[in-house]
This record gives sequence, structure tokens and C-alpha cells, in this order.
Amino acid sequence: MSEILRSLQIYFSRVPSIRIADVLEIIIISVLIYSILVWIKKTRAWSLLKGILIIAVFVLVAAVFEMNTILWIVNNVFSVAVMAVVVILQPELRKAMEELGRKNVLTSIIPFDISRSGTELGRFSDRTISEIAKACVEMGKAKTGALIVIEQEQSLAEYEMTGIEVDAIVTSQLLINIFEHNTPLHDGAVIVRGNRITSATCYLPLSDNMMLSKELGTRHRAGVGISEATDSMTVIVSEETGKISVAYMGMLFRNLDQEGLKDKLRIIQNKSEEDAKNKRFVWKGRTKGEK
Repeated sequence: MSEILRSLQIYFSRVPSIRIADVLEIIIISVLIYSILVWIKKTRAWSLLKGILIIAVFVLVAAVFEMNTILWIVNNVFSVAVMAVVVILQPELRKAMEELGRKNVLTSIIPFDISRSGTELGRFSDRTISEIAKACVEMGKAKTGALIVIEQEQSLAEYEMTGIEVDAIVTSQLLINIFEHNTPLHDGAVIVRGNRITSATCYLPLSDNMMLSKELGTRHRAGVGISEATDSMTVIVSEETGKISVAYMGMLFRNLDQEGLKDKLRIIQNKSEEDAKNKRFVWKGRTKGEK
């Protein structure tokens, strides 16, 4: 028995000690590899990866059977192939870097939100939500096309420069007037920051997403395009059908009613439950004659 214990002691003494840093390193590498595989599966890189695996198996077979000519070709083409993969995946790599830049790493680690200090009612008020929803419903009834981009954390200044400065409080009447047919500001997008309309007639990037329905026009593709390039939310009113849609994070939510649109806008309002309770408490204490 003592011999067995001695053998086990000698065996475990040869095993290197594992530090906390080693465990953290393994976790970080695992998460990184998993994130890369998830990203690859959502892009064209998934098909490319399967093609690369087939080529790798072919090269392995060539190495086993000592096919020297094939191995020589692979060795000389490898560096060029790596550059070709980078060029082919340039749009996907750029989008991945933009998504990484939009993520707030600190707020995902720290349990409180520093960016909200000093704001009690969120990024914009409930009144702004109501005005946008009311305007979109009215424009939908009249089949007036509209494109309203609501800024979040990422600045839309470069898109504002393509339009005309407005700088006015968000009201349903103003939005309806801007998008009215044959008016100077109706063509293009309106950009909203906080509770103010900053610019109108702004040009937006079009989405190259092949999964979008062919029946969707330029207005919807522009709405999805800006949601892919930034963290903004875009409200779209179809000129053909009068239906309301919302583009957010590269996804399009169609056929929304007034309450559905308000629910989507509240997602980016950045209003905590405590603020909502305080708001309800204030309304509860008002007199009957107030609205």
C-alpha cells in the first residue's frame, strides 16, 4: 500500500501546478474560439471554412502518400491564399470590427451604467415616443413614405452632414410636414437625437443583405443598412402599403401597429424600471384637470 501511495505521490509531483491565471487563460481562449465560430457560421465565411477544411484533408492525404509536387505547390501558394482569404472576407471582417467597437465592454463587466449618470428619463422622453408613433400611424393611413433614424450611443454625425440641419423638438406635426409629398425635405431620412430632430433629407447606406424580401424597396434597405452600420433604430413607413416597420441591429420587424412601434422604441429608450416607477408616481399625484 505504501508503494502505491509513493508512486502516486511521485506521479502527482511531476504534474505542473495550475495557477488561477492559467484557468482564466483557458476560459478566455475558449470564449474567443466559440465567438469566432459563431461569427463564422452567421457569415459567408462558413462556406469558405468548409472549403478550407476539404483542402486541408486533401493536403493531409498528399502528405501521407508523399506527393511532393502537390506539397511544393501548397507551400508556395499558402501565403498568397491567406491574403486572398482576408480580401474575400473584408466586408465580414469590417462588420465584425464595427460590432466589437459598438459593444460597451466596461458596462458588461461593471454592474452599473456610468453613461446614464445625470439622465433620469432615459435617452428620450415618453412624449417623443408618442409623437413618433402618432406621426407614423397618420402617415401610414395617408401612405406617405417616411424614414426616421433614432440615434443611440454611436454618433450619426457623418450621416447628418449629408442632409439639411433642422434642430427642432420632435412633434408629430413636424414629422408629417417633413415627409409630405412634394416638399423640399421629404426625400431622404430624418435623424433624431434625444428629443430633437437634428437633420432631414439625409442619405443612408443600403443593405446588401440577400435575405431581405425582394418586395422591399430602397427605403427599407436604407433602414436596414444604417442599422447594420450603427446601433441606431430606424422607423420606416411604406409609401406603397402604409405599413410600419422597424430596423434594428440588422433585423427588420414589419407590420407594426402603434403600440408595437412604441414597444420597439422603448427598447433603446434606456429607461430603468426605477425611473418608470418614479414617472408613474408623479402622474398619480396630479390633479384631475391635468393631462
